Amino acid sequence: MNILSGSCFFGEEDRDFIAKSIDLKGCSAFGESPEQALKNLETAVELWLSVASEKDTSISEPSPVAAFG
Repeated sequence: MNILSGSCFFGEEDRDFIAKSIDLKGCSAFGESPEQALKNLETAVELWLSVASEKDTSISEPSPVAAFG
């Protein structure tokens, strides 16, 4: 299951890049570059899944690729 699909944009307020998981509600990360934000998102996804597992939170199936285009 690939759930690392995300979007990345520049946050004017924070003056940083923000990467958000498409499928994991509230899962996001920041970085000084798009690459750093997406790398940080990998860690955020791992932590999100770990907490979801501990709390027995259901994890929905990832969005189909067609949903992004």
